[in-house]
Amino acid sequence: MNRSIPFPPPRRATRAVPRIPVAATLAIAALLGACGGSGNGVAFVPQPSVPAPAPAPAPAAATPLNCEQMAKLTVPASAIALATGGAKVTAATLVPAGGKAPKNYGEHCKLSAEIAPVDPAAPPIKLTLLLPTEWNRKAMMYGGGGYDGSIPAVAGNVSAGPVDAPDPIGRGYAVFASDSGHDANTDKNNPGAFALNTEALRNFSFEALKKTRDAAVFLIEQRYAQRPQRSYFAGGSSGGREALAVVQKWPADFNGAIVLYPAFNAASLDLQFGRITRALAQPGAYPSLAKRGALFDAVMQACDAIDGVKDGVISNQNACNQRFDPATALLDGKPLRCPGGADTADDCLSDAQIAAFKVIDTPAVFNYPLGSGENQYPGFNAWGAEFGRSGIGQTTVAYLGLGAQPPASPMPAFAPFHSNFWDQWVRFFVTKNPAFDSLTLDPENPGPWQARIAELTGLQDINQADLSAFAANGGKLLMAHGTADQLVSTRATDQYFNRVRATMGAERVKGFMRYYQIPGYAHAVGTVFNASWDSLSALENWVEKGTAPTAMTVTDAPIDPVTMTASVPRRTRPLCDYPAWPKYKGSGDVDVAASFSCVNE
Repeated sequence: MNRSIPFPPPRRATRAVPRIPVAATLAIAALLGACGGSGNGVAFVPQPSVPAPAPAPAPAAATPLNCEQMAKLTVPASAIALATGGAKVTAATLVPAGGKAPKNYGEHCKLSAEIAPVDPAAPPIKLTLLLPTEWNRKAMMYGGGGYDGSIPAVAGNVSAGPVDAPDPIGRGYAVFASDSGHDANTDKNNPGAFALNTEALRNFSFEALKKTRDAAVFLIEQRYAQRPQRSYFAGGSSGGREALAVVQKWPADFNGAIVLYPAFNAASLDLQFGRITRALAQPGAYPSLAKRGALFDAVMQACDAIDGVKDGVISNQNACNQRFDPATALLDGKPLRCPGGADTADDCLSDAQIAAFKVIDTPAVFNYPLGSGENQYPGFNAWGAEFGRSGIGQTTVAYLGLGAQPPASPMPAFAPFHSNFWDQWVRFFVTKNPAFDSLTLDPENPGPWQARIAELTGLQDINQADLSAFAANGGKLLMAHGTADQLVSTRATDQYFNRVRATMGAERVKGFMRYYQIPGYAHAVGTVFNASWDSLSALENWVEKGTAPTAMTVTDAPIDPVTMTASVPRRTRPLCDYPAWPKYKGSGDVDVAASFSCVNE
């Protein structure tokens, strides 16, 4: 499974925190290792594509090379369009066929390689490439997650991929991915420390994507004496941002991309993280797991039936956003707001906690120019997002949600995930001062750090809305985002898709791009609805056969709370073209997609 989940928290806790079960911790660690003209008032500055000049690689082998021969290969710097010191294969292992149906795979050569930097002080880019003996003449590149720093599980599935079909390696793809140019294990307490080096920062921002792709294609050509006939990219979260980066900057490199919950405007998202972190750090503002559960239950009682049926999934999220107010909502017939707004019990919210949740629900507004042209980052679907609750299966959800400790300085290890993300960004990307107190930086009015933040947004926000070059090259794009995402705002992805349509025209966009909201789906993994759909087959059919996606369904594949692996699928829902959502028809099995229709009400 290749569900993209960001980095682990820094290990700087100074007081006792709730202990996570060992089995769950190991499972989380395994997942972590795998893993932008607008009608909405956003000032948008187009960023030009960076067409890749055709490199002049050494000629392909006259005959295919075997795995042992591949172990001796180097990649000349001339084969990589961006500046590097070239690359070399560091290991080659012939892996026998294995796995268990439907996740079986054929014999393949597993290559490890390193791309040398230009700056001797910068880390190399480490990549893994799987080369099937029975090759389907296609290539798949995976994106990473969070601050990257580890190589995704290339033998696994695309994000939210089907649990009942072979993974790309089992389909015969040559599959590859990299660590984006730094090793997260170098400083486990500070996964953002790599940004102190400019080349490493640029590699993480987007340059490693091109370097990795070019090196991998060179090696594929040596192995098979031919280049891939089709190439695809798949990623979620930071990997979703990376998918949009390759589409925008090198539109001829990939024939299609699968984009899940993309953190495309990453630096602007960091600023929103900072705004939320500062709100949660206010006295009495941080909600316990029980209080988060009370909010979740109150939201479900108010919004679950809006889509026509009480099924534990809020499908009409926009309507819920408009009607729900924690200050006036009821929970089991009683006010969700604690009496007098004081913090009196676990089944109610104080005024300070309500105020913090309303910060999460509302946009960050930047009162200064950003290099990317962004002037805001939208709020989250706080009324329905998975922030964590008490009970089985909540360990990872709570970790990715609001954690187990309030934000403070220094930032506790089990503070909200986004708070640690913000803290790393401020200390290593913005101020370059590891001792800086991130809570003192106001993301909406950053004072002396304004220029640096503007620079970083120009580098990290991947928000080009004109995808004409990609479309003209025959590229296709499938994008999806869950409405219960607690780490990347679904509303931000809505904004990006609306920008693309405003820039290129809705009909033209329909010819190469689809966007689906998935009700109840959280960030990579959750307890309401875990999306599983065969996006790769849909993309292949569109690119290779000209068959556009129609009437697709998404399956809820529950996650085992201990092993964090997908179990037997159960209910299905239609994948609705945004802005449509699935409404219950009034009769039929509530667990079957055919009982729902896509509506725009």
